[in-house]
Amino acid sequence: MRYYLIAGEASGDLHASNLMRALQVEDPQAEFRFFGGDQMAAVGGALVRHYRDLAYMGFIQVALHASTILKGMKECKADIVQWHPDVLILVDYPGFNLSVAKYIRRQTDIPIYYYISPKIWAWKEWRIKAIRRDVDELFSILPFEVPFFAGHHYPIHYIGNPCVDAVDAYRQQAVSREAFLQARGLDDKPIIALLAGSRKAEIKDNLPQMIEAVKGMDDRTIVIAGAPGIDKEFYAQFTKGQEVTIVFGETYPLLQHAYVALVTSGTATLETALFRVPQVVCYFIRCGKVVSVLRRLFLKVPFISLVNLIADKEVVPELVADGMNVNNLRAHLYTLNADTPERTAMLQGYDEVIQTLGEPGASSHAAQCMVGLIQRQSKDR
Repeated sequence: MRYYLIAGEASGDLHASNLMRALQVEDPQAEFRFFGGDQMAAVGGALVRHYRDLAYMGFIQVALHASTILKGMKECKADIVQWHPDVLILVDYPGFNLSVAKYIRRQTDIPIYYYISPKIWAWKEWRIKAIRRDVDELFSILPFEVPFFAGHHYPIHYIGNPCVDAVDAYRQQAVSREAFLQARGLDDKPIIALLAGSRKAEIKDNLPQMIEAVKGMDDRTIVIAGAPGIDKEFYAQFTKGQEVTIVFGETYPLLQHAYVALVTSGTATLETALFRVPQVVCYFIRCGKVVSVLRRLFLKVPFISLVNLIADKEVVPELVADGMNVNNLRAHLYTLNADTPERTAMLQGYDEVIQTLGEPGASSHAAQCMVGLIQRQSKDR
């Protein structure tokens, strides 16, 4: 069968690539065509457009690059119609993907599956109308989404969390601490990992404050996880003159050997928890006081990190908008940078989250379900 996938950022590229491998197991004749990234390309198939060409964040950036985004969307829609796959699989990236889904639903009879649900439980809940209208099947990776969508009379499939799969797969061939340190010329000191996001805007807003917060911690090694698709020169403007190391393509080895981490909100917060690394979640936003007020008015959930949302309580501290500053970062880092009650409590909270997520196998479960649904739907046509 033929599968067309759309992933719009690094985490989507990772999870889509794992899904593609699982689909190959269920369907050895699988053909892939996709908007995605390097990890999807490594599985095989035709990469139509790389996500970095369209991954813009924030109103201003989106407005400035609107013509590029619209051109890419038009190209994507036409390519799907021309290739006419057996199924279109959308991976997160709702602003782009829901527009594509609307067009494909009106123009074709191609089944549309959504893998990694849009986070409408946080905001833009009105998108449920578009999902009901345009999406045939939705596959969730977060257990609390099942009752949320049930409340909207839209049944979904919870298939486990692909982060669990990715971390488990990495652990099968994990590198030793000695090898990791030696390869990077690092001292054998506890590591503070800085994960400042996957987009330039996020890095620019968060990394300088992260670096300032750890300045003077000479008994620690500071290591930045470089984002895919962003070159070392971009980081140089923030790291010049600082005692820091940048590693690219080694986020999991870094987390495996880190003692504590500062993490920009996103999938990385959950991955950090799965490696049981105590963390401070942060997300700087300009005009922070205004944003904090708007957040209380419009955000539908009490937390922004996946760790706290899954636990349904505060396991990790969240520094957002005006709360994200150097003093607050240092204060929380201080409580986690040693064997403290706060550190112990966080690790216990991680264990509860890991138990809630369940065993590895999300990609396989999704692939089995998808192939079965496609085969049954084909027979009913």
